[in-house]
Amino acid sequence: MARDIDIYLQPSACIDSDHTAVRKLSSSLVTPDLSDIENAVSLYYWVRDAVRYNPYTIGDTRECLRASHTLEAGEAWCVPKAVLLAALCRAAGIAARVGFADVRNHLSTARMRETMQGDTFYFHGYCSIYLNGRWVKSTPAFNIELCEKFGLKPLEFDGLNDSLYHAFDAAGSKHMEYLHDRGEYVDVPFDEMMEIFRQNYPSLFQTAAGQDQPSSGEALLEKSLWDGDVAQEVAP
Repeated sequence: MARDIDIYLQPSACIDSDHTAVRKLSSSLVTPDLSDIENAVSLYYWVRDAVRYNPYTIGDTRECLRASHTLEAGEAWCVPKAVLLAALCRAAGIAARVGFADVRNHLSTARMRETMQGDTFYFHGYCSIYLNGRWVKSTPAFNIELCEKFGLKPLEFDGLNDSLYHAFDAAGSKHMEYLHDRGEYVDVPFDEMMEIFRQNYPSLFQTAAGQDQPSSGEALLEKSLWDGDVAQEVAP
């Protein structure tokens, strides 16, 4: 079993837990005398709240998903935030991997639904952490300020129970619905994810020379990153 877990402690293409900045931050957030659960909780809340959730930062390269890139940017969508948490955990000697699911966001705005051509969001990302002999899911996507401003229930994490999107918001309206579990991975299944995006979100891609090519990171959705109403587009 130890050999099976060891792979989730090693750096990988996107989960670059050996990056100097990642290791330095991880070291500053964990305490050697505390348990893995306590340290994982500390890492979770840092990623949840210190990295602002922004669905308009979707990029088209592995570089855009790397933990070190997200750390430098200070904002990201759900997948790179999950990647960053996994990297911080691995740097702290805590096994972690990334998981994916398709979800329906009942609170997405008309603008986001038009962009995504519906309210189903493929490859929502979360981080699964190995604690007390089992894998525990954590979802560090929505920062606390966003939740408080728009009446969303914050996702808490205690290291013992799965932390998944709430089915309803604070007012009792339907929020997130899980549709399909895509499994958990050592690293982001980049090619598969991009193919699913290409199939379901054609507006996110532009055609060049007769081939579907991802548009640039800034042009994927809009140039605006956080203009006041972006926070309302709480798509994963």
